[in-house]
Amino acid sequence: MSSPHFVNFSADDARHAWATRLAEGLAALGLSLTADQQRQLLAYLDSLGKWNKVYNLTAVRDPEEMLTHHLLDSLSVIAPLRRHTQGRALRLLDVGSGGGLPGVVIAICCPEIGVDCVDTVGKKAAFIQQAAGTLGLPNLCGVHARVETLRDPYGVVISRAFASLPDFVQWSDGALAEGGVWMAMKGKHPADEIAALPVGVEVFHVEPLRVPGLDAERCIVWLRREEGGNG
Repeated sequence: MSSPHFVNFSADDARHAWATRLAEGLAALGLSLTADQQRQLLAYLDSLGKWNKVYNLTAVRDPEEMLTHHLLDSLSVIAPLRRHTQGRALRLLDVGSGGGLPGVVIAICCPEIGVDCVDTVGKKAAFIQQAAGTLGLPNLCGVHARVETLRDPYGVVISRAFASLPDFVQWSDGALAEGGVWMAMKGKHPADEIAALPVGVEVFHVEPLRVPGLDAERCIVWLRREEGGNG
């Protein structure tokens, strides 16, 4: 079977409708993206659907659900991330990235951020590499590894529906730079997981998110090492 490949999304009959929905979602989120960035997002979503038929990158397969549950859900983190970085160039690690959510979306929207997407499944890391090349994203890299083995320092370590908070911070502690932060994208407020965090890790903010077209609770749990703590 030949490998899936990126197609020109502008050739798709649904392009206009999808582009309109994306623009509406960006407006609702208060995000300003260039026309090129919006085209990259749609091309990425299109390719994700095509690769998914062969490599099972995500359980969501309906195109409409992919737009809302994946693309807009990942876009909801961009404004909070931008507020944190204030335009600074830094390195970000997306843990258990799967098909690149939210890592690829961050790389498109925040070109000043170097994004590494780590996953234990080789085909998923290969898809990220393909996306980086085809979409022209020099700041994006797919990493086939276990996060516990990574020791390069990242200013932000993010995850989306990856693991419990205690496991997330424990497994990725070696990759978090001094003074860095964890961003855990969650559904409902994970009070039990917060209560189970290891000594030396603190939650300094739980930020509610609103995803356009998605009637479900979403939040970001912001964490950091306590001063003098080892994680």
